[in-house]
Amino acid sequence: MSVAAQPLALFDLDGTLLDGDTDELWCEFLMAEGILDRAGFEARNRSVAKRYAEGAITPAEFCSFYASTLAGRTPGEWAPRRERFVASVIAPRLGAAAHALVARHRDAGDRLVLTTATNRFLTSPIAALLAIDEEDLIATELEIEGGRFTGRNIGVLNMREGKPRRLKAWLVDAGIAETALADAVFYSDSTNDLPLLHAVGRPVAVNPDPRLRAEAGRAGWTVLSLAR
Repeated sequence: MSVAAQPLALFDLDGTLLDGDTDELWCEFLMAEGILDRAGFEARNRSVAKRYAEGAITPAEFCSFYASTLAGRTPGEWAPRRERFVASVIAPRLGAAAHALVARHRDAGDRLVLTTATNRFLTSPIAALLAIDEEDLIATELEIEGGRFTGRNIGVLNMREGKPRRLKAWLVDAGIAETALADAVFYSDSTNDLPLLHAVGRPVAVNPDPRLRAEAGRAGWTVLSLAR
């Protein structure tokens, strides 16, 4: 099968395949490890998460808030803590139903793409857990200067309208015609992903938030209840 003809199966991560949100869980992990001060950070983390769920935070504010948690250290310095986080917090939240959904599309010969607003540093090992290739992970990118994370993002943020923009750029890099989106399936739980859900031919709302459930009902989209 040619690359151009291979069907695309696109997956959101947080709240879709993952029972929870990677960024929120990362912050909780860092507070538990004493890296972030709980007294000064916990309320801010909850506020950002709440406004994300409500669609009331900009992509720039959302992504920069979580990028800031990595500032000042190198990827190598963060790596051992990231490995503990993924093994102890993330892996148990990727349930059998999520793995089975991904496996079903892999067995069907689809090309699997993980597209997430969370940054690449945190999601790269999660994609590996799902046996999704690094080249098929579309994530928000982090700025590095002098080998250290600056706490800033670079490029188009992979959130809301940024998701279809980044996907179309990925298609060009992969040598896949944009017409492939007409047959692509995209799984998401969040209203924040409406721009990409509307851009594919087979949108699927997974355990959707109330506004996405209403939109799925109006548009006649498939609604999937994924066991946690």
